[in-house]
Amino acid sequence: MLPPYSSLLLFLMGTVALLLTPGPAVLYIVGRTVGQGRPAGLVSALGIFVGTLIHVAAATLGLSALLLSSAHAFRAVQLLGAAYLVFLGIRTLSQKDEGDTEAAAESDGLSRVFGQGVLVNILNPKTALFFLAFLPQFVDASRGHVTPQVLFLGCLFAVMGLCSDSCWVLAASKVSARMSRSVRWRRAQKRVSGGTLIALGMAAAFSGSRPK
Repeated sequence: MLPPYSSLLLFLMGTVALLLTPGPAVLYIVGRTVGQGRPAGLVSALGIFVGTLIHVAAATLGLSALLLSSAHAFRAVQLLGAAYLVFLGIRTLSQKDEGDTEAAAESDGLSRVFGQGVLVNILNPKTALFFLAFLPQFVDASRGHVTPQVLFLGCLFAVMGLCSDSCWVLAASKVSARMSRSVRWRRAQKRVSGGTLIALGMAAAFSGSRPK
């Protein structure tokens, strides 16, 4: 059973507003696109999408609530995700210069880029907070069938997020493609991509512990 149309409309409006505000996932995807090209960016967006679906399943089953009930578990996941982002950033900065961005993407392997995108979103506690704080506001318990409502809204958000992330990839790839022949620009790409990942990791590590 779907949520009421009025709630669904408000949910769509709120989701669009949230997606228009760049967050860690967008910065990660843009960093991959700038550093490794459009294919890597699109694969990263797909990985983020799958990670979101995993959060949808967790929220539907109540696992996110269990995680947030423990401050130590929440902080452990937060620090693990931050450490992984910093690791990816250092790894990017330490790579040797390639002839072009596509060669760099191939050397890393698109399957690995996809897996990294999934992990980045799975290890992001803020995504779990979104499903616990924002999504439940649009579920009408009086109508029954709460689980299908949560599942529907979560999948809708994931699909809208994939569309939004893909647009960011296309925009970033157009800008980087114009300057891809410049050696100086390729080095800057690597620094931007690696620096963005490290900055995201540091921000996640010092963003605080479990919210009240």
